[in-house]
Amino acid sequence: MTEKIEVGSVVTGKVTGIQPYGAFVAIDENTQGLVHISEVTHGFVKDINEHLKVGDEVSVKVLSIDEAAGKIGLSIRATQEAPAQTEAPKAAKKPRKRQAAAAVAYKQEEAPQGFNTLKDKLQEWIEQSQR
Repeated sequence: MTEKIEVGSVVTGKVTGIQPYGAFVAIDENTQGLVHISEVTHGFVKDINEHLKVGDEVSVKVLSIDEAAGKIGLSIRATQEAPAQTEAPKAAKKPRKRQAAAAVAYKQEEAPQGFNTLKDKLQEWIEQSQR
């Protein structure tokens, strides 16, 4: 790892490889990091290939450096300004009803804990292991 790269610094790199989970970016000749798919852009990324391709020059922010594992976590999203938040529709702001949560709690009290079966089987397993 190189000493000049620090967490929080913004550097320019070149995309060297793309996987379904993210893109590998070469920061210099000896240093490469990973931009996880969640750090490519603001919002949901279904297919990273729609946003990046091998050879692209990108500005990335260093999120983490793991010297022992030799891994650097990068983010393209952190170098971009977040899009303006749009007002949510009235229906989306409506609070959820508490009645459903109460029903779930009631059902959990009635359900068996699951350890009785294990307790019953334990003796049988001990006998089988001694044969």
